[in-house]
Amino acid sequence: MQLSALLLLFVLVCADAEAQATSSYSPTPTPWSFGASAYTYFIPDGDDYVQPTFTADRGRLHLEARYNYEDLHTASTWIGWNLGGGESVAFEITPIAGFVFGDTRGIAPGYEGSLSWRALVLACESEYLFDLDEDADSFFYNWSQLTVTPVDWGEVGIVVQRTRAYESERELQRGVLLGFSRGSAALGAIVFNPDSDTPLVVVSAALEF
Repeated sequence: MQLSALLLLFVLVCADAEAQATSSYSPTPTPWSFGASAYTYFIPDGDDYVQPTFTADRGRLHLEARYNYEDLHTASTWIGWNLGGGESVAFEITPIAGFVFGDTRGIAPGYEGSLSWRALVLACESEYLFDLDEDADSFFYNWSQLTVTPVDWGEVGIVVQRTRAYESERELQRGVLLGFSRGSAALGAIVFNPDSDTPLVVVSAALEF
């Protein structure tokens, strides 16, 4: 009987302490952060186009929308989970899953990630598109870049891209990058296949808020 009374008293004390802690604790809501970017592709002997991307993050949650990425006149929406860690060598990785619709229809798992050490940053963005109309049109997309930031406002680097958004003689395209940033805004230019007779130029603009 005494044991039952002690257990009941313990439960009541714990419940009262939890209620007091809950009533006195008002967590600050995790804020949203947003990003927008636009890459303008100047296609040799072809039609130029713009590839916009919009992102929204809240804590671990990552949301994204793209257009003209997997194919022209094609949109995709994504959901992912932000992970990261490290100090001297820091990493960020976001597994994502997306739905593609428009001229191309499909589902696509993928990831976005980066690895940074001092002024060096390796960033990758990959997905595998499972085409819902034709299995033979399923495709692996990749954008990888290695940059160095010698000054706070500028970076240089190399880029590798594999895409089917436009026709190219090279399945794997290589380029050089030059970028500038100030605050939350950034501008950049990339020249793909600079050793060819018809190099491809991409101009980018990005904003975070």
